[in-house]
Amino acid sequence: MNKVLLDGGSLTRQQVMAVARSGASVELDAAQLEKVQRAAGFLADKVRCGEPIYGVTTGFGSNADKLLGAHRVRDELPGGNPDPREETLAEELQHNLIITHAVCVGEPLPDDVVRAMLVIRINTLMRGHSGIRVATLQALVAMLNAGIVPVVPAKGSVGASGDLAPLSHLAIVLLGGGEAFFEGARMPGAEVLQRAGLTPVKLSFKEGLALNNGTAQMLATSVLVLDQLEYLLGVADLAAAMTLDAFAGRSGALREEVHALRPHPGQVDTARHVRGLLQDSTLVDIPYHLVPHFRTWSAKAWTRPEDQSLSFDIGWEWVPADKRHGREAFYQRFLPFKGGKKHQPQDAYCLRCMPQVHGAVRDAWAQACRVIDVELNSVTDNPLIFPDAEGAQYIEEQVISAGHFHGMPLALAMSYVKAAIPVLASISERRLNKLVDPATNDGLPAFLTGNEDGTDSGFMIVQYTAAALVNELATRAHPASVYSIPTSANAEDHVSMGANEARQVLHMLRDVSDVLALEIYTAAQALDYRSEMLNAARRLASAGGWQALAAKVALAPASDSPQRTQFEQEVQSLAGALADSTAFRPGAAVRATHVRIRETVAFMHRDRAIQHDIAEACRLVRERAYVV
Repeated sequence: MNKVLLDGGSLTRQQVMAVARSGASVELDAAQLEKVQRAAGFLADKVRCGEPIYGVTTGFGSNADKLLGAHRVRDELPGGNPDPREETLAEELQHNLIITHAVCVGEPLPDDVVRAMLVIRINTLMRGHSGIRVATLQALVAMLNAGIVPVVPAKGSVGASGDLAPLSHLAIVLLGGGEAFFEGARMPGAEVLQRAGLTPVKLSFKEGLALNNGTAQMLATSVLVLDQLEYLLGVADLAAAMTLDAFAGRSGALREEVHALRPHPGQVDTARHVRGLLQDSTLVDIPYHLVPHFRTWSAKAWTRPEDQSLSFDIGWEWVPADKRHGREAFYQRFLPFKGGKKHQPQDAYCLRCMPQVHGAVRDAWAQACRVIDVELNSVTDNPLIFPDAEGAQYIEEQVISAGHFHGMPLALAMSYVKAAIPVLASISERRLNKLVDPATNDGLPAFLTGNEDGTDSGFMIVQYTAAALVNELATRAHPASVYSIPTSANAEDHVSMGANEARQVLHMLRDVSDVLALEIYTAAQALDYRSEMLNAARRLASAGGWQALAAKVALAPASDSPQRTQFEQEVQSLAGALADSTAFRPGAAVRATHVRIRETVAFMHRDRAIQHDIAEACRLVRERAYVV
């Protein structure tokens, strides 16, 4: 998508991202420009007729009761000289609106946010209800297409009347003021226009108000949020699928007929997605008795040369006949060996309830998408101009003051997303914790390391970092939208704080991205152990027979015990089941993810400095290296 055509009514989130991230240029629909010019001409005619119009021949906000005169009052001061400026009071009003409202503070917004703001603002002005001239709109397009990125400090919008202050930082560069980034350098607005071969604009009737009165900052940020969150939802499903494979977990909670009974859209989509990610897995739903549990490696653990490189030992416990009372039906289906899998038909909530939790976050994302998609093609400045209104007798019927600049629809949508993000991170951290805890990881080594000498911490502290990030997210989840602070001498007595909300959510996505990366990093280690332990058991049963496998079983009866014959028969059945199994492997999508992370992050046999591993794992998610 190299070029985006703007007509005011068909802008999509994908097109905004193309401009914001991929450098696509924009062009204006010629037919729609006729409507833009008609509104500007209508406004000019009404001004010439002497009609009082808010923000055109009156002041703004609490100054709305001040009508502009024919000339400057200060020209009438005794002994005073007429003001030498050529601009009219109406032009001065618009110019002053921009230069006095560009008061944001903080670090500049990222380039992609600013470029998204520009394309959004241009698109809403293309609706032809704002009074801006075609020439001014074309100048704004020329600035965007030239690669000029105005410096917009991040903080200063209260979300009504729209994003006044940040949008003023956009517009002031158009006037030759402020600062902008251009060709890799930060420079004054006048210089950047000169270098780009552009001319500063002198604003006409209502044009300052059209440029700075709207929801473009919160909307642009929200579009970037939704794009990133959509990918991270896929990553969360992928991380959960990898963890489920590493646990040799149960897939019943993912089945289609299960979710048909409670068909929340996000829940249904999540279950379907994870089922697809697990396709071709021979780990999920594996019989309990086939899964060995980890034992610490010793020099006598393996006798065959090809197994000498293994960093673990494996084992089972035999369940004697007198311990099977009340469980006869179970042991008719499964062999009487306790290995790595607990004999229970359901997994912990972090695995079993994952469709419900991820799905609820996905529903929050979908609701925000609905709001943002409406806003992208809405008019959000004030007053609104209706030059073609039929039967209008008074100017108030054609130039109508309303509240479309109020950001509450976006603010509440982002509040919903803001509350959902810690939930996605929290369940991921719980899965990570379950992987490293020997009490819950179903037979994997403690902290996913062999630790035969007692010197290794393994993945212990990885969980600490994930826990710290989850706590950070939880403490930042308080909605900004519930706390209005009146402005403009109480003329603007209820505001949305939507820009703060969206900006905070965008920053939170970095932390949830890192939590998911830590889960994938940890699950890859667990998956290596699970697959290698199972395949080692399979090789042992195939090459050494039941006698070799019997040596790995604890609580075996003595050779002269009456139970010995039964034990040997059941070990033979276990050996046969393992030998007859195909190679144990995760689902195809999980395998691909495992291969990708192993390209740069090796399996950790024993403790090493893992700062690089962590950074690399987080980079892979941030740079969208995984196919989700």
